[in-house]
Amino acid sequence: MPVLVITALVLALVIKTFVIQAFYIPSESMENTLLVNDRVLVNKLVYRVRDIERGDVVVFSGVESWDPEVQVEEPSNPVTAFARWVGVAFGVVPGEKDYIKRVIGVPGDVVKCCDATGRVTVNGVPLDEKSYLYPGDVPSDKEFTVTVPKGRLWVMGDHRSVSYDSRMHRSDAGGGTIPIDEVLGRAFVIVWPFSRATTLSIPDTFGQPALHAPPP
Repeated sequence: MPVLVITALVLALVIKTFVIQAFYIPSESMENTLLVNDRVLVNKLVYRVRDIERGDVVVFSGVESWDPEVQVEEPSNPVTAFARWVGVAFGVVPGEKDYIKRVIGVPGDVVKCCDATGRVTVNGVPLDEKSYLYPGDVPSDKEFTVTVPKGRLWVMGDHRSVSYDSRMHRSDAGGGTIPIDEVLGRAFVIVWPFSRATTLSIPDTFGQPALHAPPP
């Protein structure tokens, strides 16, 4: 039995590190797309075969200037620390340094808020965000214009009024953008609770042909 347990844990470690990992949603920043206590699966291989796309929901880690979405006391007991690691690996408990947001701008994009009707624009093209924006929220209550640097992303939560995202980090070294190298993978499905199980597809507004043209 101990051999089976060890084998299972090693297999879980390999899968968690290289293939798919479950993540626990700890905050309201992505409502109503993702609710507190949802569990999602994150594909860690997808960005080896394609670039990150606008509209992807991504999990990223290690942005030191961002406050944790959940405060977690580090266990002092090694057994408790190991149990917590297993819990994070299986999406049972949240990881303190993990964040989940929607990609709005990729390298080279000019992201702006807002146009004359209050919409976020990417490369001059307004986004129709009604399908995922939290009911009653405006696209942004903060004005900004940013050109996304090479190797970085502009990310925002769907629940804009409570999401601490790229908009709140304009004074950081990256101007609010996050390093692509810190992206762990793409959230592609809600697996828990079963009543909310669904895939996380890219909203249609990000498929507008004009959006993919170089900025003027």
